[in-house]
Amino acid sequence: MKHIALLAFLLTAPFSIAAEQVGEVGVDWVGNDIVIDAISDPKVEGVTCHIAYFDRSLIDRLSQGNWFEDPSNASIACRQTGPIKVGDIDRSQDGEQVFRESRSIILKSLRIKRIFDEANQTLIYLAHAQELTEGSAKMSISTVPLYGATMAD
Repeated sequence: MKHIALLAFLLTAPFSIAAEQVGEVGVDWVGNDIVIDAISDPKVEGVTCHIAYFDRSLIDRLSQGNWFEDPSNASIACRQTGPIKVGDIDRSQDGEQVFRESRSIILKSLRIKRIFDEANQTLIYLAHAQELTEGSAKMSISTVPLYGATMAD
């Protein structure tokens, strides 16, 4: 089991930025929780995203099976939390990955992508699941307008 956990960590570590847990809400008697993390955009100073996701308990894993996987559902809200200073960001339509967290040992991850809507001077943050074997339609979106933001050249 230690080897599997180490492998999962090594596969996801290069893509992770620090997420700080700021809340946890118990949703049932078996210990399932909704966890709320704060994630600062590493290339856009003054923007923080809060993401909420479901965290399965050990009791739930034992009773339901599927030991190594958490649900893909997530909700995101991003806001200006200080003066905005936009660094060297990807300005393509594909955007840029800001955050990735494994939701199973290998096959599923929760991701946050940033897309720059240049015409409307807005940053779009998309939380979605990415699965190796099949796509998922579970997603959440948040936007941050760039009124008076400083932009890198």
